[in-house]
Amino acid sequence: MENKHLNARIPASSSGLRREESATMINFKHPTVGKTFRTEKYAWCALSILLIITGCSGTESVQGDEYLVRVQDSVFMVLDFQREFEITRSAYSHNDMEQNSSFHKDAKKQLLNQIIEELIIIERSKELIITVKDSEFEEAVRKIKGDYPESEFEKMLLEYAISYDMWEKRLRMRMIIEKVIDEDLKNKIQITPEDLSRYYSEKIKNNPDGKPAIKPNTETVIKNLRNLKAEESYKVWFEELQKRYKIEINNKQWEKILSE
Repeated sequence: MENKHLNARIPASSSGLRREESATMINFKHPTVGKTFRTEKYAWCALSILLIITGCSGTESVQGDEYLVRVQDSVFMVLDFQREFEITRSAYSHNDMEQNSSFHKDAKKQLLNQIIEELIIIERSKELIITVKDSEFEEAVRKIKGDYPESEFEKMLLEYAISYDMWEKRLRMRMIIEKVIDEDLKNKIQITPEDLSRYYSEKIKNNPDGKPAIKPNTETVIKNLRNLKAEESYKVWFEELQKRYKIEINNKQWEKILSE
């Protein structure tokens, strides 16, 4: 059963995976982050692994064949990818994963795309000096745990073999990603009077009575419209963002992962 607070990532459908992609030419999409506009705040907060080593201070541990992908100073290790894929594969059907080698490879490519996408946004957070305060983080944890009966949250972590520390790291990173999208994309989108007029006209047109039953709060409408516009603008925003950073993929390790 998929858990909204824990599942590693929401995988794309098999039709959405690009089988023509090669190991060295990664097709950037917005499979996870772009979809967060539709979800409740923090509902997707634990959806990524992002066990990142920043600053490369321990150069011995990331030399040679041990790292998988590097975006500027952020590094994602081969072992982290393997652990993440074990969690991610549980969201796919057993038959697709075990009996279809092409599907298995495509799922790995999709995961690598998402990891690179998130690393790029994390790099952007450093430029914007975006952090998560301890008080914000503690409040997010409290809200998430509040969705579960006593001890059920801990049981969920055990079921997925994820430590509490690892889950907290994921949550903090997802909160940072959300802040980057808010500051660098959402908050720059303007909602005009024409946008509001068009929205209300559509509501009236689609209502059998010719008028909305309850006129929605203007602030809520503006928020929804901004979310929709941000979702539409995400691809262009991200494509421009990725041009700023050097992306290195350890092709030797990547080919090995694809062959497993």
